[in-house]
Amino acid sequence: MEAIYDWTKYCKAINRRGAGNIDSTNPGAGQGKGVHIVTGPVWVNNAEPGDILKVEILDVIPRKCKNPKYKERVFGSNLAAWWGYQYGHLLTEPKKREVVTIYEVFPKKNKSVPIYNFRYTPQTDPFGTVHPIYNYPGVVIDHSTIKKNHDIKHLNCSLRPHFGVIGVTPSESSLVDSIPPSLFGGNIDNWRAGKGSTCYFPVQVPGARFIVGDSHACQGDSELCGTAVEFSMTGVFKITLIKKEDNPFKGVDCPIIETNKEWVIQGLSYPDYLRQLGPNAQEEIFNKSSIDLAMRDAYYKTDAFLMNYYNISEDQAISTMSVAVDFGITQIVDGNWGVHSIIKKSIFQNINK
Repeated sequence: MEAIYDWTKYCKAINRRGAGNIDSTNPGAGQGKGVHIVTGPVWVNNAEPGDILKVEILDVIPRKCKNPKYKERVFGSNLAAWWGYQYGHLLTEPKKREVVTIYEVFPKKNKSVPIYNFRYTPQTDPFGTVHPIYNYPGVVIDHSTIKKNHDIKHLNCSLRPHFGVIGVTPSESSLVDSIPPSLFGGNIDNWRAGKGSTCYFPVQVPGARFIVGDSHACQGDSELCGTAVEFSMTGVFKITLIKKEDNPFKGVDCPIIETNKEWVIQGLSYPDYLRQLGPNAQEEIFNKSSIDLAMRDAYYKTDAFLMNYYNISEDQAISTMSVAVDFGITQIVDGNWGVHSIIKKSIFQNINK
């Protein structure tokens, strides 16, 4: 990690941080697109396009602070960012501001508590580029330029440790921005992808090439301000390959999350945006997302899931969705906005598939 972040005015240890142009000087080398730190890709033997990768999340383990001053404590941060839904629509002045909130995480007590915040101020990186907003990862905050506010309410936010980025490698051969999610998964930011859940992803390339990262301590549906409580976490996974002839989700080409009690079906504004939006898809997606489109996709996917997995008619599936299925906004900050449906397994306990 120290090698990744080693950055002085003379050199940068790893120049490309993101899927941008290395030669760009504003906002910096790599442009900061694809900002997530992820593990992978992990090759899965015999995985081929059309198969399903089943990923069971067996455990999630918060990483403790290595600073001796804060030994055994766990911290995370939340940034109310310029890409958040609230930016430019605040109720108090200044109307456009970014705020960083530092949280302490208490795994044994299942809570995360905000301990102080500060407003982001323009920062100069080691190469001399000024960042008036938080537009590039890895820029260190000069504490002499900020004012820490410890006069905040110590709220108890329930922990929902999960991986914001989880999925398989997309079939496109070019560099792909890690921010917008797609049918291969990626930056879904659904807090249900935590311990005890199982995720299913349609394989896009030989070997599947599983990726995971962007660990969060807690997050609400929508991830409204642009981030969750971002922190470091270790995951333990069990990966099983389901061959296409044994695919139980025929007709449903999207990420699916399974818990003990629920199925979570993921809809997106543009479910396959890299193909749908053409050669400029990675720029266009940030201008085209809408909740309406995401809701419609979630509806189509849920309709197909109910008919194919539980073998009920479309007429019954439509009625079931209206009276017993909950739809929620997954996130409205990742370019490709998401809506998910939550289907309680108990609805079908008296039927055979």
